[in-house]
This record gives sequence, C-alpha cells and structure tokens, in this order.
Amino acid sequence: MTEGSSEAQTFDAIVVGAGQAGPPLAGRLTAAGQRVAVIERQHVGGTCVNYGCIPTKTLVASAHAAHLARRGAEYGVGTGPVSVDMAKVKARKDDIMLKDRNGVQSWLDGMDNCTVFRGHARFTDPHTIRVGDDLLRADRIFLNVGGRAVVPDIPGLSEVEYLTNVSVLELDTVPQHLVIVGGSYIALEFAQMYRRFGARVTVVERGPRLASREDEDVSTTIREILEAEGIDVITGADDVRVVKRDSGFELTPSAGAAPIAGSHLLLAVGRQPNTDDLGLEAAGVRTDARGYIVVDDQLRTNVEHIWAMGDCNGKGAFTHTSYNDFEIVAANLLDDDPRRVSDRITTYALYIDPPLGRAGLTVDQVRKSGRKALVGKRPMTRVGRAVEKGETQGFMKVVVDAETDEILGAAVFGVGGDEAIHCILDVMSAKAPYTTLSRTMHIHPTVSELIPTVLQEMSPLD
Repeated sequence: MTEGSSEAQTFDAIVVGAGQAGPPLAGRLTAAGQRVAVIERQHVGGTCVNYGCIPTKTLVASAHAAHLARRGAEYGVGTGPVSVDMAKVKARKDDIMLKDRNGVQSWLDGMDNCTVFRGHARFTDPHTIRVGDDLLRADRIFLNVGGRAVVPDIPGLSEVEYLTNVSVLELDTVPQHLVIVGGSYIALEFAQMYRRFGARVTVVERGPRLASREDEDVSTTIREILEAEGIDVITGADDVRVVKRDSGFELTPSAGAAPIAGSHLLLAVGRQPNTDDLGLEAAGVRTDARGYIVVDDQLRTNVEHIWAMGDCNGKGAFTHTSYNDFEIVAANLLDDDPRRVSDRITTYALYIDPPLGRAGLTVDQVRKSGRKALVGKRPMTRVGRAVEKGETQGFMKVVVDAETDEILGAAVFGVGGDEAIHCILDVMSAKAPYTTLSRTMHIHPTVSELIPTVLQEMSPLD
C-alpha cells in the first residue's frame, strides 16, 4: 500500500475496479512489463464473486438438494422429514465465496509490478485519478467499475426495510413470506430458491409476463414451473405501494388489488452502472442517458486513452461478457489481434431449476426481422435423459435462417440446458450451416443428443 502524497505517482496503466475484467488485464499488462495500479473500493472479484454467480449458484445448489430430498419417494428413496438449516446454507455459501475472493486477492497482491489501492476513485483530469490521499497518473486508464441494484421509487418504501441482491445474501433464517418486486432473472432465481428453503414467496412484476425479453412460450413455462412449486405470481402490477405493519409490511400491486402481507421485501427490478461518482466529466468521458459509458467496438471510450469494460459499458451484464471484454482489450492492445464486441454472440442462462440456456436471437426477434426462417421445437418430455432423471419440464427450440442455413438462435429450457446450449453456440460461432450439427452423432443418453433431432424436424416460421 502506498503512502498518501500530494504528488502524483506515475504508472503505465490504471485499472479502476477489480471485477472480472480488471485483474486479468492487470496480469497481462504487468506480464508485458508495464507498471499497473489497481483501484478497488470494496471487495476484489466484483459482483460475480461477491454477490452474483458464485454465492447465488451455491445457494441454488442447496435449494436443489432440498427439493430433490423432498422428491425422494418418487425415486424409491425414503428421506423422512426434510428441513433446511439456513445458517449452515449461508455458511457454505460464505466459505465458497470467500475462497474465490481470497484467491483473486492473493493473485493481485503477488503480482509483480502491480500496486493495489483501496478506496473510491475519482478523475481529477483525463490522466489523473485521486484515491483518498493518493494521486495516480497513467498513460492508459481502464474502467471496470460494475453496477448495482436499482432502487425504484415506490410510495412508502422509505418507511420499510427492504433487501437487494446484496443484502438478501446475509439472511441466515428462512423468511416467513418473501415478496419480490421484479420478474426477471435475479428475481426468479431468488424466488424459487427461497421457496425451496421453505419460505412462502410472491413475485410481483409490473409487466404482463415474467422474463419479458424471452419468447412468450419461455415466459409461460417459467411461470408454470414456479407456480407448480407454490410460488404466487402477480403480473400487471402497475401501481406498487407499501405500508409498514408491526409484523412486516403490506404491498399493494395495483389500484383496487388486495394487499399482500409480507415479512421480507426483495427489490430486483434491474441494475445501474457505478458511473455517477467517478468524476467522468473531469476526464471528458461520455455516458449515455442511463449512465453507461459509451464505448466503440473495441471498448475504447470517446477519450482515446480510456477504456471501459464489464457492466458499466452497457455491452452486457454478465461475468462472461465482462471477461470477454478483457480479452478484446488485451487482444487489441497486446496481441495485434483486432477482436470486436460485435463479433460475439449473445448468450446467457437463467438459473432456475430447470435452467434456461440461450444463444442468439429469440424467435420473436427473428419474426420481427422479416427474414425467412425455419424453427424446430421439442418438449423435454420427449428427451429420454430428462425422463430418466424425472425432470421433464421445459423444451428446446432452435431457429434457422432458411436461405443461409445458419442458426440464428436457440433456447434449451430444461435439465442440462445451460450446458447443452453450448453445442449450438459453437456451431453459430463457426458460422457453419445447421446441417453440421443435425448430422453429428451425439452420445446417448444425453440432453444434447436431441438437438440434432430438433434440427431435422423443422418447419417454416409463420
């Protein structure tokens, strides 16, 4: 740690934020002989390690174990009464998360030519950043500052306690009734997870359906899965209000609707970038109307020597997009390899159980584009591996360009869907015709083996 000084310390590069892009970039830059300063105001590892993928998927695994134990009799296994020790669930989550965080921390601390500064970073001019009492100056600056939960303007919210995706991770008891405002990915994962832990759960979504960016059949199936597990789903909640009560709160979803009495309130209505207190105006860095840093196809901002990576640039809100941002920046700067953001295919997963794996365009997006297309769909009830495992919810669906034979998009919604989607993604990345996959022999019995079958049974998109 460097002592405070009014005179600027000079580096070849400054990396602001130690999320999924910052540390590996620091590693590449230092390996190339550059002196690098990494600034982190809180925990290294960013959202993924501390509040996102790692802790939430650890909790999802515990919730799945509880769910499977309750279903034991279906498999001929007697389990007896099933209970959840939330303190132990949290301890397991914390242990896995801290090992990951400490691993990144140790890597940075042991990195030659890298100095880690703790504190909030603010530009004082285009090349200089203040961190506490330290002034740091560099020829190149890389922003990896991430994002945070949006807190919506809900009447009465200031009078009640509420949780976000960060604070909900600190619960060591099961809520009596968890009410979740929001109907997208974070909301849905927590909804199913806490229902399986034993809480009563209500999801309150402003729009007409859950996961609104997906095709309607995906949204419908998500709702069916959640409601089958006893989760209450309310859509069309266009006038949410909350009132404090002795035992918690009451939430009214819309005018004239009956109030919902809850013990815990989780807000999961979206994310916003951490760009509002960086002093970007002092550097001349441009942001858009939502606060995202504007970048080009190689992640350079409007200021030539400043780049933005990860959730703060609006090019993706996932660990994999953030890490890919690092790869693009490093390839262009250090490898003379002109990689671009526009080359990558949109892909992500929803980790409810069963998971949804997605790649490329939705069928609805293809239909709106007006291009001629073919679509194939198969329910998981006709996938032998799913039947054998007793997990037949969901379906798989692929849409193909009828003129070029290239795969445009896919959804594998079912057991193993988050893994099976990758064989489609890889063929898309290779720009190979769908027949490359439809004629490939896959292993039986797997979920993936039915993807070639789907591609052999397509019909024109209406």
